Amino acid sequence: MPNDFNQQVIEEFRANDGKVGGYFEGARLLLLTTTGARSGERHTTPVGYYPDGDGRVLVIASAGGAPKHPDWFHNLVAHPQVTVETGVFTYEAKAEVLKGAARDDAFARAVEADSGWSEYQAGTSRVIPVVALHEIATDGPPNVDASSMGQYVKAVHDAFRRELGLVRREIGESGATLGAQLRINCLTFCQGLHNHHTGEDIAMFPFLADRHPELGPALDRLREEHVRIAALTAELKEVVGGESADPRHVREEVERLATALEAHLTYEEEQLIPVLDVPFGAAH
Repeated sequence: MPNDFNQQVIEEFRANDGKVGGYFEGARLLLLTTTGARSGERHTTPVGYYPDGDGRVLVIASAGGAPKHPDWFHNLVAHPQVTVETGVFTYEAKAEVLKGAARDDAFARAVEADSGWSEYQAGTSRVIPVVALHEIATDGPPNVDASSMGQYVKAVHDAFRRELGLVRREIGESGATLGAQLRINCLTFCQGLHNHHTGEDIAMFPFLADRHPELGPALDRLREEHVRIAALTAELKEVVGGESADPRHVREEVERLATALEAHLTYEEEQLIPVLDVPFGAAH
C-alpha cells in the first residue's frame, strides 16, 4: 500500500516525536502497522485516534467515507496483533472491532467530538467500523523512541503539552455541555500524568538521587510539585465526573492545571535533562 502522502507523514512523525504539520496538524495521530491480509507484509499507516481509557485507543475506519473499508482494516481483521507508535512509545496491541451497541456508542462519541464522522457515514452505505486497540502488557521497560533519557523526558513532556493543548481547545469549542468523548480525554490525560509522575517518584528520582546527590533539592521540589499537581488533577476529575459538568468550571480547572504543569515541566527539564542527556547504553 505505498502512498507518497502517507510516507511523508510517517517520516515527519518519526522525526518529530509524533508532531506533524499540514493536514494532520493539531490532530491526535498515531502510526498503525498491520500485517497484510494476503501478502503477509507489514504496512504502516498514519491514523487519527481517540483516547478510550485503560490502555485503549479507538481508531475509525472511515476511509473518508469511501464505499470500501481501508486496507489497514482488512489487515487487522485478518491479523489482530498490530504495532502502535505514539511518537514516544512503540508497543504491540490487539485490535478489537467493536460490535453492536459498543460500536454505536463509540461512534456517537466521535461524532459528538467531530461532526465530520457523521458526514462520512452519510456518504457511504457501509457501517463505518470502530476499532479498539488494546495495549499488550509486557515485562521490562517500555520501548522508548528516544536515544537518551534526556530526549525521552523531553518527548514525554511535549506529548503531555500537546494533549493538554488539544483538551483546552476542545473545551473552548464545546457548547453548554461537556461531551462524553471530551470527558474521556480529560480523564485519560489525568491518568497518564499520574502514571508518569508515579514512575518518576519510584524509579527515576531515586536513581538520580543516588548518582547525583547535588540534585537533592531539585528532586525534593519536583516531588512536592507532583503532590500539588495530583491535587489539581483530582479536582479536575471530580468536576469532569459530575453528571452536569459545566464547561466553564472545567475550563477553569484545566487552566489551573496547565499553569502549574508547564512550570513543573520547564523546571524539571532545566534541572534534569543536562544529567540525563547521555545516550542509552553509554557507560556512567
